Amino acid sequence: MPTRYDGDRDYEGPDSAGAVATERRGPGGGATAVRTIGEILITAGLVVLLFVVYELYITDIFSANKQANANTVLDDEWKNDRTLHPDLVEGQAFARMYIPEFGADYHFTIQEGTTEKSLVVGPGHYVGTPLPGEPGNFAVAGHRVGKGAPFNDLDELHSCSAIIIETHTDFYVYKVLPYEDEQKGWETGKGQQPDCRGVSTLRDPNQPDGGAYGKTVGRKVVAPNRGDATNPVPYQPKDILPAAGQVSLLTLTTCHPQFSARERLIIHSVLTRQVAKTEVGTIAELTEKLKTAGETR
Repeated sequence: MPTRYDGDRDYEGPDSAGAVATERRGPGGGATAVRTIGEILITAGLVVLLFVVYELYITDIFSANKQANANTVLDDEWKNDRTLHPDLVEGQAFARMYIPEFGADYHFTIQEGTTEKSLVVGPGHYVGTPLPGEPGNFAVAGHRVGKGAPFNDLDELHSCSAIIIETHTDFYVYKVLPYEDEQKGWETGKGQQPDCRGVSTLRDPNQPDGGAYGKTVGRKVVAPNRGDATNPVPYQPKDILPAAGQVSLLTLTTCHPQFSARERLIIHSVLTRQVAKTEVGTIAELTEKLKTAGETR
């Protein structure tokens, strides 16, 4: 039977097996709505995926270029023996950071300031906190995801991990402080290991609460509003100790957990050694010297 057209309906004759003619109808309103919603969700998913790719990979490329340029400028300044001005410039590199446990290729310049202008290049120094080696709390912030992610692996550090800061004239070796669950028995336990030389709990044994540094441990996770983590004595009023009585600390801060800004991961370390560049010329020489002495892993 020939096919015929009747208004908005298509009709077909029986097939070769003699089947009864069937009516084909277009999608109803419900099906159309489901399809539309599906298309919107697919589009939204693609937008989110592109954003994730941009944050994780594209920003890393941009930051790597900025970091390379900052390294070149800093090398030029040090090579030509140009000293930095007392007032550091926002976004300007003035030091380098190394973490031997993260490999020989881990090194980042440290810029002045913690605005996006600084952090897109690399770790940024909290304005107003001391400089490397000085008494008090030399504090540095860094991204954990995207933009070079210099602090992506901070949660892999452990007590006594070395963090080395290089300036124009010196290397400063900081060691991560004991974690909270290591406080008891530290002096006769892990504190006796060679890589923990110079690292103590900082607690005052004569004070029930440990004294001024009783709240300072190697690793803490805090709320984003805990700005006192970068105080001269962490988590204490800024005037609790005079400068002469303050320990030389290095504090690193980053977002926590990964892919979230819900909390902050804080790593506190203490200065254990200052080495002039006239004594060891390169970071490779210094790390080899520390390894030979058993002071790094």
